[in-house]
Amino acid sequence: MAVGTAARELQLKRGEFAIAVHMGLVRVLVQGGERPRVRREEVDRLRSQDGFPEALRERVHTVGTAEGARLLGISPDRFTKLARAGCLTPITFYLNRYRAVVWLYLAQELVEFAARQSQLLVGKSPAWVRSRLEGGADFRARNWRSRRIELLLSFTEDPWARAAVLAGTLDPVQLAEVVDDLYERAYLARIRPEPVFGPTGSPSVIEAMGRLVQADEPDEMLWRRVGLIMELDNAREARPAPRPGDEWCPGIELGPGFERGQESELVPVAEPEPASVSEPVQVFSPVPASEPAPTFVPVRDSDPVRDPATDPSPAPTSAPEAALGLLARIGLRRRASRRPCR
Repeated sequence: MAVGTAARELQLKRGEFAIAVHMGLVRVLVQGGERPRVRREEVDRLRSQDGFPEALRERVHTVGTAEGARLLGISPDRFTKLARAGCLTPITFYLNRYRAVVWLYLAQELVEFAARQSQLLVGKSPAWVRSRLEGGADFRARNWRSRRIELLLSFTEDPWARAAVLAGTLDPVQLAEVVDDLYERAYLARIRPEPVFGPTGSPSVIEAMGRLVQADEPDEMLWRRVGLIMELDNAREARPAPRPGDEWCPGIELGPGFERGQESELVPVAEPEPASVSEPVQVFSPVPASEPAPTFVPVRDSDPVRDPATDPSPAPTSAPEAALGLLARIGLRRRASRRPCR
C-alpha cells in the first residue's frame, strides 16, 4: 500500500509516520520505478502489537515548548534555556505563520530526562548552563543535526551511502573542496536520503530544511569534513562512483526503514504533496544499507548534560595519527582517475 494509506491504517499523522520510519519503527518497501510502499504484513505486524495504536503513537508523540514545559513541571522560559544550552534535543521542527522555526521534542524522551536530570529542573541553573546562554549559544539546530546524522548512519554500512549523509551537512563550496570529483558529487546527491513523503511543503519550508541540515559552526564543519573524508576513503576502496555510460552499481542495500522490491535500482521517494506552512517538516528517511538490521533501532540518549568543556557534537573516532593526516588533507584533495564501475 502507499505510505499515505499505511499511515492511515496505523492511525498516524503524516509527521508521526515520517518519524516512525526515521526511527526504524516502520519498514518501507522501495521498488524500481514506483513510489515507496509498505507491505500489508508490516502494517498487520504493527497493528497486532500490544497497546496499538496508543503505544505506537506514544513513541512518536511530539510536543512543543509549552507542552514540554508542562511535562517537566517548569516554565516555558526555563525549558527554552535548557534546550538552547544543549540539554534537550529536538526530533523535528515546523515553521509558524511568521516563518520562524518551532522545534518539537519526543514526549517520551522529556519524561525520561525529567527522571534522569531532575536537578536541572529546580533551583539555580548550573554555571556551565548560564555561561553558554550568556555567550548566546543555541545548540538546538546543532543537536538536531547530530541526532539526524547518527540515526541515518546507524541504518547503513554502505560507505557511499554514509558519505552521502555527511555530504548533505556541507554547503556546495565546502563539499567541492572535499569532493573535487564532479561525478562523485553527483553520485552522492543521487543517493542522498530524502523524506519518506518527498520534499513537501512551501518553498520557505524546503529552504529552512536545506539551511538547518548544514553545519554552521567552524568546529562542527571541521568534524563533518573529517568524517566525510574518512567515509570517502572507505567508499573509494569499496568501489568507484559510476561514470556516464557505466551500468548502475548494485552495491547498495536498504536499511531497517526500507526494503528492496523486485527491482534492484534505487528510485526517488514519493512525489511532493501540498502541505501547509505550519505542518511539521518531515525528518529524513533511512538511507540505503548494506545488511539487514532490527525493525526497531532505538534512539540513543539524545539529551545528555555535557560538561561545559566538552563540545556538544561527537568527534569522529580515529587514531591521532590518522586524524592529523586527515586534517592536512581537508583543504584540497586530488584524486587520480579510477576505472569505471561495470
